[in-house]
Amino acid sequence: MNSRLIVGIAKSLLLARWRQTLVAAVGVTFSIAMFITLLGFMNGLNDLLDGLILNRTPHVRLYNEIKPSDNQPVNASAQFSDSYNFISSVKSGISRQEIYDSGPILQAVKADARVLGATPKLTAQVFFNEGTIEITGVINGVDVEEESRLFNFQDYVTAGNYIDAKNVANSIILGNGLAEILVADIGDVVQVTTIQGERFPLKVVGYFQSGIQEIDKVQSYASISTTQKLLGKPANYMTDIQVKLHELDMAPAVAKEYEQIFNIDAEDIQTANAQFDTGSSIRSLISYAVGITLLIVAGFGIFNILNMMIYEKMDSIAILKATGFSGRDVNLIFLLIALSIGFFGGLVGLVMGFVFSVIIDNIPFNTAALPTVKTYPVNYNPVFYFIGGFFSLITTYLAGFFPARKASRVDPVEIIRGK
Repeated sequence: MNSRLIVGIAKSLLLARWRQTLVAAVGVTFSIAMFITLLGFMNGLNDLLDGLILNRTPHVRLYNEIKPSDNQPVNASAQFSDSYNFISSVKSGISRQEIYDSGPILQAVKADARVLGATPKLTAQVFFNEGTIEITGVINGVDVEEESRLFNFQDYVTAGNYIDAKNVANSIILGNGLAEILVADIGDVVQVTTIQGERFPLKVVGYFQSGIQEIDKVQSYASISTTQKLLGKPANYMTDIQVKLHELDMAPAVAKEYEQIFNIDAEDIQTANAQFDTGSSIRSLISYAVGITLLIVAGFGIFNILNMMIYEKMDSIAILKATGFSGRDVNLIFLLIALSIGFFGGLVGLVMGFVFSVIIDNIPFNTAALPTVKTYPVNYNPVFYFIGGFFSLITTYLAGFFPARKASRVDPVEIIRGK
């Protein structure tokens, strides 16, 4: 049968019951719009939460873990070599946090093609002196420029200029909570006492806010050279090497490889943030499940409308078949009706979903816990729009398949005889 004629008949049936057609299209439009909006918002929220933790965490961390020696002195004694020794209250052996041959290791890691960048880190336990009160704190000595390039350090400096930590001698960027406790303004000098009892003055050049209040009350940042000077250590002294890879999924394998090559402890980001990563995956799964449920509900609406249309158009179907239209032609007509509803309803739904996402993306969202966030987060990943458009066609096709199949089996003789 002529395809143009079939399309014309499908169009006539659609417009003859335009209110029902409109209801079905609105159902698809609403489902797709909510699907896009929900996925964009939920994944934007996931990206935001990932940024708070994962973007500030190295993909692979190289360090020396303080742990008891596997070979205790009693096991080395010839007198007890054939005995099974029960040892209790085992203490850590002679070990240190400093990374041996840190310079060559850092150069070797940077030369690895899988590595985006690597930067040293040095942690110093100190006391901040507030009059007669000593406040426990931690100073993270970092390469400021590399820390900013790899871990977006500059995004979390809410006051002052992050590069001043490198350019200004004996300077510090205080955690926002700690700065409030010390009542320290930018330009002030704070007194710091190391665990060795040495006291140093450090100039405040900025405030740091991670979004986690308990961390901001303890942690501060300084250049690695300032921290080494604070601890009285040489320029090659470092306790951590932070590695960022081109591919996050390679972290576990790379960590095991580095552990064997450099004879050093290595921790990958998946192990360090296993619970957080699981929560992010579950949130994404829930958003997809809710969105697909909306599409299925819309599909049932289209199924019911097409079923009603078939019952109301029995006479028309009988006439079509009596004038030479085959069951296949009738089946194709009603499938075209269903797909037309899915296509146009889905297309408008994609546009509305984008509009709703833009509206959410421009709603002000200010909170002290997230200093870098000014509006609600939205992810505009094109994959969401592709999935939404694909499911709108699949859902409406399935919704129209069974009613169309029923219409193709109508016996025109029985319909006309019944009249």
